[in-house]
Amino acid sequence: MNKLLTFLIVSFFAVLIWSVIHPHDLFTWFLEASPAITAFILLAVTYKRFRFSNLVYVLIWMHSIVLLIGAHYTYAEVPLFNWIRDTYQLKRNSYDGVGHFSQGFFPAMIAREILLRKTEVRGKWLPFIVVCIVLAFSAFYELIEWWVALTTGSAGDAFLGTQGDVWDTQKDMALCLVGSILSLLLLSRLHDRSMSRSH
Repeated sequence: MNKLLTFLIVSFFAVLIWSVIHPHDLFTWFLEASPAITAFILLAVTYKRFRFSNLVYVLIWMHSIVLLIGAHYTYAEVPLFNWIRDTYQLKRNSYDGVGHFSQGFFPAMIAREILLRKTEVRGKWLPFIVVCIVLAFSAFYELIEWWVALTTGSAGDAFLGTQGDVWDTQKDMALCLVGSILSLLLLSRLHDRSMSRSH
């Protein structure tokens, strides 16, 4: 294991421990942190069989940090974004938007790498299918939010994080779409170089 991965793992656990210490709500913390914890377990279990490029590991780490910060405060109560909301007289805390943009931006390279290394998908179909995969996961996450809200009632409100916006789900999906497209535009060449160095 290289020094980069060692740093990512150690710092991930440091942020995870910070995140679970006196969170805003422990139930919401569990719901919000679960994707990051699940991803870590899956990456550890499959590491010997399928090693991602260093760029993808960094992106997964960055996404995990976004998730763990949101889990600690809840997405509607991240202090910096409360300050931004109050200073600029915005209607809502926008950290939820950061989370859903991240849901498109970071996983796009994960999907791209799996497709490039495990399938024959190339050319114009590659970015299209990457975006479709990312949006499918985003839609499934919205379904999970809905199911949690239905089964837990008010206990799931912080996880749902709509902040009174009736268009929250549609905006979340749009941010994910924009994130995935920007990721492909900005990172594809860097990703290719990272894969060539890693394999």
